[in-house]
Amino acid sequence: QVQLVESGGGLVQAGASLRLSCVASGRTFSSYGMGWFRQAPGKEREFVAAISRAGVSTYYADSAKGRFTISRDNAKNTVYLQMNSLKPEDTAIYNCAATRLVSGAGPGKYAYWGQGTQVTVSS
Repeated sequence: QVQLVESGGGLVQAGASLRLSCVASGRTFSSYGMGWFRQAPGKEREFVAAISRAGVSTYYADSAKGRFTISRDNAKNTVYLQMNSLKPEDTAIYNCAATRLVSGAGPGKYAYWGQGTQVTVSS
């Protein structure tokens, strides 16, 4: 149905910025709500941000509000996560995900997941 490939992760210092990208296959990208999740070592996977099909509505975890911005370019089949003022606690593997349902915080809504990209923030 849809394949997702993340990129843009890396090793940065605290306070730096990073932009993650997720490229999706298929000609029906605009029919999917999209989300970003992350999982740090020894911790549960957590919701980061989500965006609706047309990009009109966005949702953020409290930890991301004011620092992260989710956006999408349906013409490029791509969803982005702009991360500013990065902190060591942002260190995690970040995954994008797609749902044919209404986007939201619950990982159970998302049927398609990328392999992830590592973000490491040093202090």
